[in-house]
Amino acid sequence: MARIPLIFALVLLVVAGAAPARAATEIAWWHAMSGELGRRLEKLAADFNASQSDYRVVPTYKGNYTETVTASIFAFRSSTQPAIVQVNEIATATMMAAKGAVYPVYELMRDEKEAFSPSDYLPAVAGYYVDLAGNMLSFPFNASTPILYYNKTLFKKAGLDPETPPGTWPDVGAAAKRLIDAGAPCGFTTSWPSWVNVENFSAYHNLPLATRANGLGGLDAVLVFNNPLVIRHVATLAEWQKTKVFDYAGRATAAEPRFQQGDCGIFIGSSATRADIIANSNFEVGYGRLPYWPEVAGAPQNTIIGGATLWVLRGRPATDYHGVAKFFTYLSRPEVQAAWHQNTGYLPVTRAAYQLTRAQGFYDRNPGTAISIEQITSKPPTENSRGLRLGSFVLIRDVIDDELEQAFRGKKPAQAAMNSAVERGNKLLRQFERTQP
Repeated sequence: MARIPLIFALVLLVVAGAAPARAATEIAWWHAMSGELGRRLEKLAADFNASQSDYRVVPTYKGNYTETVTASIFAFRSSTQPAIVQVNEIATATMMAAKGAVYPVYELMRDEKEAFSPSDYLPAVAGYYVDLAGNMLSFPFNASTPILYYNKTLFKKAGLDPETPPGTWPDVGAAAKRLIDAGAPCGFTTSWPSWVNVENFSAYHNLPLATRANGLGGLDAVLVFNNPLVIRHVATLAEWQKTKVFDYAGRATAAEPRFQQGDCGIFIGSSATRADIIANSNFEVGYGRLPYWPEVAGAPQNTIIGGATLWVLRGRPATDYHGVAKFFTYLSRPEVQAAWHQNTGYLPVTRAAYQLTRAQGFYDRNPGTAISIEQITSKPPTENSRGLRLGSFVLIRDVIDDELEQAFRGKKPAQAAMNSAVERGNKLLRQFERTQP
């Protein structure tokens, strides 16, 4: 074989070096995480992008969960939808109904020949997002559950044991009163009022929020949470509101700054708030389980999850879906899931991530961080504590929050408020049911 002349070989090297590298396929990911959680999410994407060169996941913050879903719907209508959208857990039924718009994750991973099994995920998480045949419809990403946080500095000032969190609702009331007496402007507050005080409250006391296994058994579910225990609980909070033992601070995450700033000594909110609390507080934080009423037989049961999953939208090029599947495989790695759990407070959604976190000694080094996973897996779930799948529940939660506000502000008795929430919510359920084939 003849030798290539030296000058010709040099020219080939120059041309090869000048040839542009193949551009990575960009995968649009719309999400609803801001603050410290948003930074953690962006790091996940950046780490995946650095692990290979074929795909580049591009996360874009689109506002809260409702705003993110709404933006995706409008984008889909104009064929500008992202490949991945983060959707909160209560919108699962709505997403399931949009059959032509979503690409079920089990189909995606099968089509792309990527390993994926619902059995790898904790039952309390997977049960929310599978169909009746056990097929996973969306990718479990950020699952949380409500826990109790408390300010150890304020506890010491009030003469309370800083190493003992209040375990029952009477304990919370008594501790909150001590905090008020010691000069705190607020005893305790809560974020996500319906999620904490109606949805999880019901599951934790093994009470149905709705018939048909809280909607998991069919579209014809009926809300039934206007029971004596929920009404008594709401009435108690309304009574405590008068003296700031409980101080309502608003919907969604509006209450979080009041704890971080040291106004309220006790706060009940998402386990995933831990990242922001640690980043924004200058006091030692204590952790406890969700309180319960001790006279209720069998309580506490188990809490249910909040958070969101990643849904894949149809209508994107085939190369996008190759990349999405690779990204989901990356997110499923035990070390990736464990780091996400440890850095945010979200649950370790896979069994392997939980086992790895425990083996690494994270729970031993960080007392209280295992509370969320222990609380949600403390007992086998019942029909009342498996979770929720109710159509238009984003709107129904707004209705419940509205009626809770009426009770907390003294504009309605608790009984009337909860009766109204059930009546208004059931109308929304029937409207949703009529739109389904």
